[in-house]
Amino acid sequence: MGFGVKDVQAWRTCLAAKLGLMETSYTDGNALFRMDSRAWRIAVHPGEEDDLAYTGYEVANAAALAQMTERLRQAGVTVTMGDAALAKRRGVVDLISFTDPFDLTIELYYGATDVFEQPFVSTTGVSGFLTGAQGLGHIVRCVPDAIQTLDFYTKVLGFELSDIIDLTLGPDMKTPLYFLHCNERHHTFAIAALPVPKKIHHFMLEALSLDDVGFAYDRIGPDNVITTTLGRHTNDHMFSFYSKTPSGIEVEFGWGARTVDDTWSVTRHNSTSMWGHKPVGKGA
Repeated sequence: MGFGVKDVQAWRTCLAAKLGLMETSYTDGNALFRMDSRAWRIAVHPGEEDDLAYTGYEVANAAALAQMTERLRQAGVTVTMGDAALAKRRGVVDLISFTDPFDLTIELYYGATDVFEQPFVSTTGVSGFLTGAQGLGHIVRCVPDAIQTLDFYTKVLGFELSDIIDLTLGPDMKTPLYFLHCNERHHTFAIAALPVPKKIHHFMLEALSLDDVGFAYDRIGPDNVITTTLGRHTNDHMFSFYSKTPSGIEVEFGWGARTVDDTWSVTRHNSTSMWGHKPVGKGA
């Protein structure tokens, strides 16, 4: 993921000193952060939008990238082929870019850079993050038209529906949240028709232990940016809490989510959480 933000320094503190990522590069105001053996997972760039700028999804090889390029074009999507300079900046062999129906830039790539010779070391002692075949984590996309977005991500990009939560907004007012997977992570992408001023409501990072979550909760607490209590979700069973980033986008920091496999059946839920996740703090 790449964010374009007004206060890069505040984001550096948030991601490294608070959430425990490893800053691997800081050049001309651009910062890159590691979560594992990959050269980077999250980028922060100077920008006035103060929002998510782009998100990337990995395919296996050149043939898979060519196949997806043709699939996108057949669906009427304008595809920009990645040039050598952009591929170098991203640290990949090749990539393409395009936008989803509501102008979020997406990059498909293959051949990302691993740096096993430089072990990941968390700034705060986080034991590690669950990534690998499950990717970075997940994002919750906020859009004017959830069905149009759902069709794009499922019918064009090939994501699959995990489940639906009917979110209660008020008396006799509900809106569906759609949760999609593209690997064994319960959801890599979720869609909500919510009036949020940012492209996403939140992004999620999954740590490797319950204590990682507890330590982060204590570490971030004094900053008055935590927006929910600790809780556990109904659909993916994630144990987590939420807090505000310097741009107002929320981040979910969690542990213990269940995964999907070929036997998974789509389900629906009436609530987002089994318990907890109650609003707190200045950001609530």
